[in-house]
Amino acid sequence: MLPNVHKCRNLAVSLNHLRFNIALRHRRLLHNGPDTIDELLDRHLVKKDKTHHGDDEENDLLTRQRLTSNRREALSLYRDILRATQFFMWPDSRGVLWRDVLRENARKEFEAARFEKDPEIVTRLLIGGREAVQSAIDKLVEKQREQIAKERSDQDRR
Repeated sequence: MLPNVHKCRNLAVSLNHLRFNIALRHRRLLHNGPDTIDELLDRHLVKKDKTHHGDDEENDLLTRQRLTSNRREALSLYRDILRATQFFMWPDSRGVLWRDVLRENARKEFEAARFEKDPEIVTRLLIGGREAVQSAIDKLVEKQREQIAKERSDQDRR
């Protein structure tokens, strides 16, 4: 029985070598590839076909959907900022509530980016805004926890 096991293993190894050799024959090696960068780009880049006007309509529709989605995201972020700022009820050095300062700054940021059309920039702004809101809330929660711990330790001393 042991010789049969060796034969099966040898057969499996032979099949693996055969598959590997076939794959090597069909694989296109780099030195057999295009001679110039232009040929490489022609082969791998999708060329825009200007004969189809339906494609332009589809692209316009996708752009409008993306803008609508970004608009929804921006409005959602702005609402989240307004909700988050309600917890900042202490005054700054001028006596103005931090809530009002934060809301005014958010409004300025949104107005500055209002007419931005580049989807990549809009996405970066949205992500940055989300991270800033989350960071501010996390810091606020941490400070409140510290304040509660401090108050409890003061009560325990009494």
